[in-house]
Amino acid sequence: MMVILPGINTPQPYIGLDEVVVYRPIKLNSYEEMREYAILKRRTLKVYPYATLASDRFTTLKARLDLIKGKRKKKRYTKMIEKYIEGEFSEELKKLTRSEGQILVKLIHRETDITTHSLIKTYRNGWRAMVYQLTAKLFDIDLKAEFDPQHVKEDLWIEDILVRSGVERKIDHQKSTRK
Repeated sequence: MMVILPGINTPQPYIGLDEVVVYRPIKLNSYEEMREYAILKRRTLKVYPYATLASDRFTTLKARLDLIKGKRKKKRYTKMIEKYIEGEFSEELKKLTRSEGQILVKLIHRETDITTHSLIKTYRNGWRAMVYQLTAKLFDIDLKAEFDPQHVKEDLWIEDILVRSGVERKIDHQKSTRK
């Protein structure tokens, strides 16, 4: 069977359609849950670009450190990158709320599959990781927090928000590195 499409004079053997993705609606049982989801969506979409940027910088840092020979040179390079990132983002990150900060920590874990605390401990040192963790705890943020959508409802909602926003082209969605 041949089909003649509007605007095309020659018969076509098929009709090309865009891919359609259908998701099961997320179950929100009350007005309060819908409100929480909407607030979480706004916060997640605000901090997601920082998480992807952190993931990209981490990947680049890892690749460059593999090329550098010598422990001292690696340490110097890591310190230089830390100062650069602090200078570039500290003012913007200071404006985040506590809950946005916690979401950012979870999203960094989602993107890199390594907790923020472990990243600091690995690429700086254990002492600095402990100091950052204690400072973060003062603001009710846990740098050891993991992204676990299988067991944590908020993380499931965050994953849902990212997947749906990626499909709706609101963000440049990347699949989670978690398996």
